Amino acid sequence: MAILAVLIGIYGFIEFLLGLFILVGATIFSGLGSTSFSSLGLTGVAAGAVVTIIGLIILGVAVGLWHLRMWALVLMLIFLAVEMILSGLAGAYVSFTFIIALILFIYLLAVNRHFR
Repeated sequence: MAILAVLIGIYGFIEFLLGLFILVGATIFSGLGSTSFSSLGLTGVAAGAVVTIIGLIILGVAVGLWHLRMWALVLMLIFLAVEMILSGLAGAYVSFTFIIALILFIYLLAVNRHFR
């Protein structure tokens, strides 16, 4: 379970950094005077903020999984279910993301008795 928590923590950290990069890049675009760059910048700032917040939530869930908290298990199961739905809607074929999310979902359901 510790390995899973560490891997999810690494994923959350990467997601957090990605959100910060989007946020900084969008801020630079919005600083340019053109109207098209300005609207792209504002959309990017919103997207960067959302991705950064999701990254922080995933980091928090990783800490909860490390300590075997039930709320972290529930949040991760919800996240994985949404991930499977979104990857299923993205294309007609079963994607790598869908398979990994399904394996993690089944694994977390199998080990749920360890959480308190």
